[in-house]
Amino acid sequence: MIVCTYATTVADITGSGKGPGGQWFSISRVTAYFDHPVHAMAEHTLNVDLAAPELGPSARIALELTAASARELMAAIQAALDAVPPELAQ
Repeated sequence: MIVCTYATTVADITGSGKGPGGQWFSISRVTAYFDHPVHAMAEHTLNVDLAAPELGPSARIALELTAASARELMAAIQAALDAVPPELAQ
């Protein structure tokens, strides 16, 4: 039997995201956890919520990625940051 860990990571972040209706809003929190997805066709996914809690529950961008896709995303982010001069990526 496979059980969920309910292990959740939350961090304060700074950025922007485009939500429903094409509206941009400031993102201030990321929550990541590995659990059952709501929409993705997989048994378990890495679920990532990028949110602005101060704007209410609709100010949120949600990702549900397979473990392999999550690792590819991490590698792509690392490669993009590694390609930037250090003084730009502070």
